[in-house]
Amino acid sequence: MTEEARREPGEPPRWLSDAEVGSWLSVVRLMTWLPWSIDQQLRRDSNLGMVEYQVMARLSQSPGRTLRMSALADLANASLSRLSHLVKRLEERGLVRREADRADGRFTNAILTGEGLRVLVAAAPGHVAHVRSLVIDVLSPEQLRRMGLAADRIMARIDTSEIN
Repeated sequence: MTEEARREPGEPPRWLSDAEVGSWLSVVRLMTWLPWSIDQQLRRDSNLGMVEYQVMARLSQSPGRTLRMSALADLANASLSRLSHLVKRLEERGLVRREADRADGRFTNAILTGEGLRVLVAAAPGHVAHVRSLVIDVLSPEQLRRMGLAADRIMARIDTSEIN
């Protein structure tokens, strides 16, 4: 149940303090600008968008470089329709192909092609260098560890939120 739903009728909302607003706005800026910067680097250097890169990376880590489209959509936090459009663009470039799942024909698999793997491997060093320069190298190992733990706690809340 959300905080809003738990409040008694007529009870005022719990507004954010000045410190909380400042921290929240910093998180909002990070959520907005970090994906944009990563996307720009990948597009400039590899002609791949961030979500395309992430989908291809997920496929590369899967047995046979293959995943069901439905599982891939969950991993990419995308609707099946949105993922289908993205995979279609990757198919047109010869980076991914789709085929019926041999174990269960009701499902479609996405498969990273050899060319897709080559493009991903070529894109990875620049991508990792950019991520390192933006996030990893500006934090101490302890700050990075704590940031990861905080992100995991927030994701656990998102995963169990009734809105989702």
